[in-house]
Amino acid sequence: MRGKARSGKTMPSEFELIRRHFTRPTPQALLGPGDDCALLVPTAATVLAVTTDMLVEGTHFLPDTDPCALGWKVLAVNLSDLAAMGARPRWVLLAGSLPAGDESWIAQFAAGLFACADRYAVDVVGGDTTRGPRNLCLTAIGELPSTTALRRDRALPGDDLWLSGQTGLAALGLAHLQGRIQLGEALRDPCVAALQRPLPRVELGIRLRDLAHAAIDVSDGLLADLAHVVEQSQVAAEVFLARLPPLPVGVERLLARHCQLAGGDDYELLFTAAADRRHDLAALAGELELPLWRCGRIVAAPVGEIRVVDEGGQVVEFGDRGFDHFA
Repeated sequence: MRGKARSGKTMPSEFELIRRHFTRPTPQALLGPGDDCALLVPTAATVLAVTTDMLVEGTHFLPDTDPCALGWKVLAVNLSDLAAMGARPRWVLLAGSLPAGDESWIAQFAAGLFACADRYAVDVVGGDTTRGPRNLCLTAIGELPSTTALRRDRALPGDDLWLSGQTGLAALGLAHLQGRIQLGEALRDPCVAALQRPLPRVELGIRLRDLAHAAIDVSDGLLADLAHVVEQSQVAAEVFLARLPPLPVGVERLLARHCQLAGGDDYELLFTAAADRRHDLAALAGELELPLWRCGRIVAAPVGEIRVVDEGGQVVEFGDRGFDHFA
């Protein structure tokens, strides 16, 4: 991580802050932070999966978000993209602008970042810093065999549609923090945790390489992200409400359903697989101790259409499909 140094009368310089809080050993890199570039050596017979994601204060996180949780999340959301491709994370670079060199805030942010990096065995190998509105942009690099990448354009008619974990909790957590709803203590903690400290499904993505056809991570809402799959695969989909995860108790049902289908910020995996893989996927769910819900199916037509079907087999109209930065 490097930047144009500034120093103040009472605060450490930019380079000193970087050295203290972001310079760690990088055993997976030939050369890590401190030079103009990092030097990375990919594993033989693999291709690189590269993704970048930006988190902007006021858009992606609240101004008073705990900095340790934010450090975790800025990495986790990028690892979720790698998971959706079936890639194993290796290296990340962090660039950001901060309004001030607040060492306490930076130390807590770095602690969260490296806690996530340690959990998923990735090296932070560089980046950049500058002064400005709080804006954090992380680039993550992973590896996978070239023929096993999970892509959005590989869903096939007849595939089952699967969802990991539980969508909707993060949206409920955000609504609670914004004061739009009041969650009871038993539900508040898991919902806020889902929002602030998501768990990217890295191991699931790797194990799906030989089981799934198409995959995507749910970041903008289940229906919004499913729309990318059906569009790029030139198919249609049906989502069965009765087969989705149970709605949380203690929340108005329509609100909970809206969050489940369109809330976003979940970072679960939505994927398709052939019907003859059901036994394998049930076994994988047990092995990973992660619920996998067979919640729909892929059909041939009308191309691009998503039908939400209720318990009685009736199509349910659902207008808001998820988050769009420019809508």
